Amino acid sequence: MSEKRLYGIRGAVNVEDTEDSIKKCVGDMCKAVFEENKISSEDIVSIQFTMTDDISALNAATALRKSDCGTDVSKCALFCAEEPKVKNSMPLMIRVLVTAYMSEGSDVKHVFMGKAAALRPDIFKTC
Repeated sequence: MSEKRLYGIRGAVNVEDTEDSIKKCVGDMCKAVFEENKISSEDIVSIQFTMTDDISALNAATALRKSDCGTDVSKCALFCAEEPKVKNSMPLMIRVLVTAYMSEGSDVKHVFMGKAAALRPDIFKTC
């Protein structure tokens, strides 16, 4: 068995400011991060979200707990904060940083979905 080390996996998704949209989009984004990187709940150290200030219908961490992301996150440390206000930033955006153990030398796959792909065209994963 190969050694494991700690990795940070990034993702982002744009949403509508409704509970249903936030829950679905956060669940889909996290599911893609977990599946693309073969991460199980036992591998996750923490999941941190940021949200732009125009999102108020639901906290992203709560959305993940309520979603069907395919991975048990009930015992994961989750945290959510407001994204810094920056001129001309993309609206209605949720970003995630998943800190997890993966096999040494893993090819980390970041997941930028929908309009969020424009944030990092150099690394985005089409989902």
